[in-house]
Amino acid sequence: MTDQTSDAAPDQTLAAFRKSIDNIDAALIHMLAERFRITQAVGEYKARTQLPPADPSREARQIERLRKLAVEADLDPEFSEKFIRFVIDEVIRHHEIARRG
Repeated sequence: MTDQTSDAAPDQTLAAFRKSIDNIDAALIHMLAERFRITQAVGEYKARTQLPPADPSREARQIERLRKLAVEADLDPEFSEKFIRFVIDEVIRHHEIARRG
């Protein structure tokens, strides 16, 4: 059995979509990197000032705010909550590491 897509001419529409997706993915990675640079500084500050690594009330406010933004952006708020929860959990892990020195 042969791969039919290898003999076909490139689909320019699909290629354009994929290029846009690739650009968005790159932007997401750069934005996440910047976010984590900032949260790393927050973790170091919390460690120096002996603040707890997690702030559950802020997390709850952030999740609610981002769920509302997701609805406004026509994005599934459940997905947005899962995504930001994953990010928050990783940030807290970094803060705990900073606290331990």
